[in-house]
Amino acid sequence: MTAYDMLSEPIRKYIRDKKWESLRPIQEAAIQKIMTTDTHYVLISRTASGKTEAAFLPILSKVNFKEQGVKVLYISPLIALINDQFTRVEQLCAYLDVPVTKWHGEASKGQKDRLIKDPAGIMLITPESIEAMFVNKPYNVRHLFSNLEYVVIDEIHSFLGSDRGVHLQSLLNRLQKINHKKFSIVGLSATVSDANQYMELKDFLGTSENTRIIRDNTPKPINAVFKYFPGTVEELPLDLLKDLYVRTRESKVLIFPNARGRVEEVAVKLKQISDKVGGHKNYFAHHSSVDKEVREYVEFFAKNSTLQNFAISCTSTLELGIDIGNVDEVVQIDATHSIASLIQRVGRSGRREDKASNLFLYATNGWSLIQSLACWLLYKEQYIEPISVNKKPYDVLVHQILSIVKSRSGITLRQLLEEFAGNAAFKDIAATETEEIIEHLKEIDFLEKLGNEYIIGIEGEKLVNTKDFYSLFSTPTFFKVGSQGVKIGELPLSPQIRENENIYLSARTWKIIDVDYQTKKIEVIPAKDGKKPTFLGDGTDTAHQIRQKMLEVLVSKEEFDFLDTTGQEIVNMLRKEFSIFDINHPETDRPLLVSNEKLTFYSFTSSKINRTLSFIMNVLGVDHQLDKDILFEIEYSQSDFVSTMKNIDWEAMNLDKVMTDMAEDIPKMLDFSKWGIYLPLHYQAELLKSRYFDFEGCRDYLQRLRCIEN
Repeated sequence: MTAYDMLSEPIRKYIRDKKWESLRPIQEAAIQKIMTTDTHYVLISRTASGKTEAAFLPILSKVNFKEQGVKVLYISPLIALINDQFTRVEQLCAYLDVPVTKWHGEASKGQKDRLIKDPAGIMLITPESIEAMFVNKPYNVRHLFSNLEYVVIDEIHSFLGSDRGVHLQSLLNRLQKINHKKFSIVGLSATVSDANQYMELKDFLGTSENTRIIRDNTPKPINAVFKYFPGTVEELPLDLLKDLYVRTRESKVLIFPNARGRVEEVAVKLKQISDKVGGHKNYFAHHSSVDKEVREYVEFFAKNSTLQNFAISCTSTLELGIDIGNVDEVVQIDATHSIASLIQRVGRSGRREDKASNLFLYATNGWSLIQSLACWLLYKEQYIEPISVNKKPYDVLVHQILSIVKSRSGITLRQLLEEFAGNAAFKDIAATETEEIIEHLKEIDFLEKLGNEYIIGIEGEKLVNTKDFYSLFSTPTFFKVGSQGVKIGELPLSPQIRENENIYLSARTWKIIDVDYQTKKIEVIPAKDGKKPTFLGDGTDTAHQIRQKMLEVLVSKEEFDFLDTTGQEIVNMLRKEFSIFDINHPETDRPLLVSNEKLTFYSFTSSKINRTLSFIMNVLGVDHQLDKDILFEIEYSQSDFVSTMKNIDWEAMNLDKVMTDMAEDIPKMLDFSKWGIYLPLHYQAELLKSRYFDFEGCRDYLQRLRCIEN
């Protein structure tokens, strides 16, 4: 029996009416499996390959929607993606007379009320809205979801390795506990590559033995053009913008710079160029700070613009699967920080089966060009960054303790511990640790004990009774930078923000003379000591493999046919600089430039290991500067530096104490964790050690390190 024949007649009619010539490969495979088993599945195929239909065609054919209750729960990382997918799912369900309901903060209250009165069909929701329901209306959770049969998780890769992913894991476990039978989960992803990631996916769904991966490896042809235009941090070069305008003026294009400010710069300047030469006016900016209605207009315009060309300058807000129709080209300005991001962005173009994806990549400095090449080469090798799993998410546990206590009128310690005993999200956290955290929450008045039962305490009420409670998002803390009463700008907190450090801001160099953590203010004076400021990126971590591939590019002789002449000249120039180092094994060899004044150590490793190296150097008294997250400039003798880093006494360093002191003295270091600051101090130290730094990776890196001198 063919996959098509296995589907219900209403769904087959939908396919005929849509005039599909055939099912996509991922759809063929998924239908055969989902229709005949109750196993969990993760469907992996490139963007716009029909994954949504691959999940819903068999589910809609299989599920008996005449039974009461929401039968299918679609979980999305984005409200915008829910709004986008709603139309597709609703069209499908119209053939079955199955209701589809959006449930999020911006959705219709009338729709929600109707569903509560008569629970049925399919619900589209975010994890945060599930959390809000658990906290405020726990009866509704049981009323709506006790007969749930399927959960579909879109863009599942976006949850992996994050607090939000742990949160979703916990919510799925809590949903399963109130369900009359085991529901099946179908995850959708475009950016999961190897067997190691498959295991992480299976563990994420809580039952690796009962989870299967279905992957469509059909390649998508990609036309790539790399161009180099020298620029500055402050402003994109005009020649780049002119070239970009000419290349895209007759296309539908998405442009991905790496920062919101640059997004606006690109949109404004391209429109100015277009106005001068009488081109189209459809230049837009799209990022999370743009008003929601404006973003939705841009998405609507792009999706329905069959005749008019457009250019949308955007951040990752358009990286995930929001359907904006057929895009001809994708432009990346300077290197992405991850292969996963590059895959998502490239996949936004050439969505029609007969079209290749087109990628233009512009680099404005040599290091960005080398990183762009490294990302592209790894992409062609089908490499994707490994998922960094938080084995002991103590901070998310804090949030879920408060959520569960709030949802009950009172709960005993035994009952509370039982809630977490079978929760896969916290399987590596011992019951004694959970109990210690509960006791700490009582001590800080987040919990209160009445007789044998816990309720939310006075301080806890202040957090639990706000909309901000439902999310695990942690937004960066920005410090206002000023000099003698004049505001210069704002900077996010980072390890480089400390007294006597120099920084770039507003096209000038400044020296920090005071950091006030209470008022979130930094006082600076003009820098006159010539000390080179530390490069302040956007805070996104880059994997070790990308940096290692950059070194491989620099020591190879390969020329790239997709790179323009100027770009190849820059590559050759950098290769000449590195030719003084006899690098034979890029996996272990690292250049060490020795001069009379200082050392320059090119680490070529991940952002987390670089942070850890910098931390260790500070502890050991090695005066240094980390530049561009690639190289260290060191005021230290060559022999002493190599010996010091190779012979670290890790025990004597007493990392636990140092981390605990750091958590106590600089609480803002935990800003990456929204709930971490409410943990006992030694658990805060564990978060710093495991999430912000990478001591295990750093130790391995140093053990294998061979410094190659000039």
